[in-house]
Amino acid sequence: MLLIQSSVSAQLDLFAEIADLKRRMNAVILAHYYQEPDIQDIADFVGDSLALARQAAETRAEVIVFAGVHFMAETAKILNPTRQVLLPDLAAGCSLADQCPADRFREFCAQRPDHLVISYINCTAEVKALSDIICTSSNAVAIVNQLPLDQPIIFGPDRNLGRYVNRMTGREMVLWPGACLVHEIFSEKKLLQLKNRHPAALVIAHPECEEAVLRHADHIGSTSSLLRFVQQSPIQEFIVVTESGILHQMQKSCPDKHFIPAPPNGNCACNECPFMRLNTLEKVYLAMVNRSPEIVMDETLRERALLPMTRMLAMSPV
Repeated sequence: MLLIQSSVSAQLDLFAEIADLKRRMNAVILAHYYQEPDIQDIADFVGDSLALARQAAETRAEVIVFAGVHFMAETAKILNPTRQVLLPDLAAGCSLADQCPADRFREFCAQRPDHLVISYINCTAEVKALSDIICTSSNAVAIVNQLPLDQPIIFGPDRNLGRYVNRMTGREMVLWPGACLVHEIFSEKKLLQLKNRHPAALVIAHPECEEAVLRHADHIGSTSSLLRFVQQSPIQEFIVVTESGILHQMQKSCPDKHFIPAPPNGNCACNECPFMRLNTLEKVYLAMVNRSPEIVMDETLRERALLPMTRMLAMSPV
């Protein structure tokens, strides 16, 4: 019987142990920018959803350890049916995915049979399988711009990203009424107060934020776009309106610049995704030792979800 290790000794050098396990397992660790700094530092690749999907599609590793949330690990499994995909904590979900149950989304789409369905990658495999094309915040505008202007479109599950894409493309897509619990919590009033205290700072924001916040942004883009912007900008100070995990990579790449996390409503750490932060260095280690939790998927569902994912990758600018 397989023995499951459930605890980690405080004396263990997790960085060294994980590096050794990677070699022995032929494993790759993929991490999202919203993971805690230690996980970002031990990852083989850190990126946004599009970059991570590309890495998952191209990897030759036998085991993929996905330090992110459930839909990201599912995406890796969709693209890699023969490889083992591990998620350090199966409870690491996503508020957007939770707000878009496949049965309700199916009914929503069935009421509009002439509409092409584009789904943000922050959704379940079941919703992906109901979609024509998947997109990310990096490529949503580019993908929509490739479609005929007279093609009606359903966009889900993030209404804020959908509104941004509508504004950038001149479309009137039908939007599923979902939103990210982190990006919707940012306060316009507090952002303006912070801007008054730091008048030289540029405001950079993720398109999942509400319109009231986005109208004050000097640059709007995916996490990778935000990171590139601060790296290339001559400005020394930035107010960052997205999950605060990205600040680790910004500070590493631009140690001479100052990054200020935008304040949420209330007095909470709501600019940290509670699902992303369920993963820890200890859980990454235990997932590798135990080869569990593993993402397992019905093959018929995987094949149906793969088609819109493949279309996304083919339509995405390099």
